[in-house]
Amino acid sequence: MFKIIKVKDYEEMSDKAFDVVKEVVDANPKCVLGLATGSSPVGLYQRMIKDHQENGTSYADVTTFNLDEYCGLPKSHPESYYSFMHRNLFSGLNIPEENIHIPEDGEDKEAKCKEYDASMESYTVDLQVLGIGSNGHIGFNEPGTAFDTKTHIVTLKESTRQDNARFFDSIDKVPTHAITMGIDTIMHAKKIIIVASGANKADAIYAMIHGPKTTDVPASVLQDHPDVVVVVDAEAGKLL
Repeated sequence: MFKIIKVKDYEEMSDKAFDVVKEVVDANPKCVLGLATGSSPVGLYQRMIKDHQENGTSYADVTTFNLDEYCGLPKSHPESYYSFMHRNLFSGLNIPEENIHIPEDGEDKEAKCKEYDASMESYTVDLQVLGIGSNGHIGFNEPGTAFDTKTHIVTLKESTRQDNARFFDSIDKVPTHAITMGIDTIMHAKKIIIVASGANKADAIYAMIHGPKTTDVPASVLQDHPDVVVVVDAEAGKLL
């Protein structure tokens, strides 16, 4: 079931998303958060840091699991999602490093996928933060991904690499593969929040909510989830 919150712009979208996260953390200081990368949640993360620093909200007992990571980039690379998360969120919170979980690339990629699934087995994600790709992907679950997938390696669609090219020197530098939490795992979260801004997300948001449930639009599986909050700015929500 979708609860749709339409707002004016990115800043208000980030404010509303923070309200949802804050409510979960306040209700359960030992909560488990599923986290996303990309430009959409950065404003949310800035507000989480500000709240921690100004109001003392503690993350000392919070556990986090990230959705995905590029293959072929070392952790130290500025565009690895390990670096992104530490730069944009973890460095500003009091969350212990051992409570932070991010998928890892490695020579035995299948083993790394199984390791990540195993690390989540004893946890239930209280709130999963998601962005959405212009082609409807969630995490790096590209169109065509089966809804019952666990953590797996994906070949990134050209549209996804083009969307992410702005973070790299050129499209040639954008990785071609990633390791991602599967759709089935995402759907096991108690609550999900989707944040989206910009006209390039409008078609995907409409298809997620009003289109048929199809692997052609991976986010459409969320029609089956009981608690999804969708926070969109005016441009991303213009078709709703």
